[in-house]
Amino acid sequence: MKSVKMGALLLPTALCLASAGTALAQDEPAESYTYATYSVCDLNKQDRLDEIFGQLDKPILDAAVADGSITAYGYNAHHTGGRWRRVNYFMAPSMEKLLESQKKIGDAADAKNKKLGDESSGICGQHDDYIWKRQAGKIGTVSPGGYSFSTYYVCDSREVQADALVAQLYAPILDKMVADGKLKTWGWLEHIVGGQFRRLATMGAADLKSLMMARGELVAALEDNALADQFTDICDSHADYIWEVKFSNP
Repeated sequence: MKSVKMGALLLPTALCLASAGTALAQDEPAESYTYATYSVCDLNKQDRLDEIFGQLDKPILDAAVADGSITAYGYNAHHTGGRWRRVNYFMAPSMEKLLESQKKIGDAADAKNKKLGDESSGICGQHDDYIWKRQAGKIGTVSPGGYSFSTYYVCDSREVQADALVAQLYAPILDKMVADGKLKTWGWLEHIVGGQFRRLATMGAADLKSLMMARGELVAALEDNALADQFTDICDSHADYIWEVKFSNP
C-alpha cells in the first residue's frame, strides 16, 4: 500500500517532541499511553460482540475511568478498511499504570462473567495488540465523536524526523480544526509494542460527513508541499481505517 502525496497524514496518546518546539494544551497530560486490541471477527456474530462489550466491559471500564485507573477508553466498529473488524482501547498516563489496568480490567471481567468473556473470545479468533505513546495531538479529554479516521504507517529509520514534521506541518492545521469545531480530536502516536505499524494518525469528528470534509481540507492544505512530500518519503506505506465509535468515555 504505497501512500500518495500527503496520503501521509490522511487520516482512530501524549508527549510533544521538544525538538519540534511544540506543546500540548494545558489540560492535556504530559504523557499518555494507549493499549489497543485490534480484532478479526466472525462477520455474522460481530453485532453480538458489541452487545457483550456494552454488558460486560463498559461498566468495568467506566468504573476504571471514575477511579482514575485509566484516563479514557473506546470501542470502535469497522466502517471502511482492512481485516480488523473491532478495536477496543484504553489510556493511562504511564506504562506502569497501563499494564496494571490491563490486568485489573481483565480480572474484573473474568470475575463478573467469564462465560460472556469466553463467548467474546470465540467471536474474534484473532487479534493484534499494540501499545502506543502519543507524541502530539488533542485526544483523551473530550469525546472522540461519532467517527474516527485512523492511518497506520510503516516508516523507515527516520521516524523521529516524521514526528518533527507532524508537529511543524500538520499540528497547526489540525489544532485549528479542533478549535473551529470541525474535529473533536486528533492524535499522532508512536509505536511502543506491537506489529509492523510504527506510527498512528487519528482524527475524530461528530459524524462521518464532518470527518471526511476535514480530511479533504487537510489534503488540500498540504498539496504540493515539499515537507509533506518528505514525510511521505519517510512513512511511505500505510493502511487506512474508518471506525464508527460505539462506546467511549469521555
